[in-house]
Amino acid sequence: MKQAEIILVGGGGHCHSCIDVIEQQGRYRIAGIVDLPERVGQEVLGYPVIGTDDDLPRLAEEYRYFLITLGQIKSPARRMALFHRLKGLGVQLPTIVSSRAYVSHHARVGEGTIIMHGALVNAGARVGSNCIINTFCLLEHDASVGDHCHISTASVINGGTAVAEGTFVGSNTVTREGIRIGANCIVGGGVVVLQSVPNGTIYTGKK
Repeated sequence: MKQAEIILVGGGGHCHSCIDVIEQQGRYRIAGIVDLPERVGQEVLGYPVIGTDDDLPRLAEEYRYFLITLGQIKSPARRMALFHRLKGLGVQLPTIVSSRAYVSHHARVGEGTIIMHGALVNAGARVGSNCIINTFCLLEHDASVGDHCHISTASVINGGTAVAEGTFVGSNTVTREGIRIGANCIVGGGVVVLQSVPNGTIYTGKK
C-alpha cells in the first residue's frame, strides 16, 4: 500500500519521538518538517526542514496530512494556535497510534493526537484532539482527556478520571479514580493526585 505523505510541524525533541512512531506505524511517509527559519535546509533524523510557519499556506496546497510535533509542557497555547491554523487551511490531522501501543476499539481518540510507544488506552476511555499520550502512559477504563493535553511518560490516569483541556500531566504521575483535573493545569512529575484539581492550578502535591 502506498504511504501518504505527511508534514510535521515542529522539529525539536518531541519531533524525534514522533518520527520513530510514524516510521514504525508505516502508514505515512514524512515529506518534510516545518521549523524555525534558521533551521531551514537542515535535517531532523534524516528528514529535511522545508519551511517555517509562514510557509504553511503554501504547503497546505501541496500536502493533505499534517501533524503537530511541537512539544507541550508549560503551556498548550502554541500547539493550540497551530491546530486551529491548520484546521483553517483545510488540511487533515490524522490520529497516529504507535504499532507498539494498545488502543481499545471501545475507546475514542481525536484528530491530531499521537499515542506513543507502549501506551495503553483502555475500554471506554476518550482522548480529545491534538493530544500527546506519551510513552508507557496508561489511560484506564472510562478516563477522559480533553483537547490539547499532554499526558507525560509512564503516567497513570485511573478509571473514570477526567482531565480537562489544555492540561499537562508530568511523568510518573498517578491519579485516583474518578477525580477531575481542571483545564489549563500543570501537574508535576511523580505526583499522586488524590483529589480534584481546580482549573488553572499548578499542582505539585505539596502543601
